[in-house]
Amino acid sequence: MTISNLVEKLNLKILVEGDDDREITGGYCGDLLSWVMGRAQAGDCWFTVMGNLNAIAVSVLADCACIVLCENSTLDDDAKTRAEMQGVWVLSSEENAYNLANKLGAEL
Repeated sequence: MTISNLVEKLNLKILVEGDDDREITGGYCGDLLSWVMGRAQAGDCWFTVMGNLNAIAVSVLADCACIVLCENSTLDDDAKTRAEMQGVWVLSSEENAYNLANKLGAEL
């Protein structure tokens, strides 16, 4: 599934559009950045409430396909600038990570 497909199927809002329309190969839920950094896989759609600069860095290190900010959590200005610079997709939803992950799992 591509990120564009994910946006449509999960009714997500695009906060930052990345460099390309990457393929999503899995999902990961978590807010403890060191934990995500060591466990998320390349191509994962990462569901989190962390919309800060460190989340962008972790996404790049883990090579996540995109970040989905859950429960209307916000993306701070510095993080938005860094995501734009590094081509990181950042999406948003009012739903919680559990519901979004279930929907992603049904599509993969």
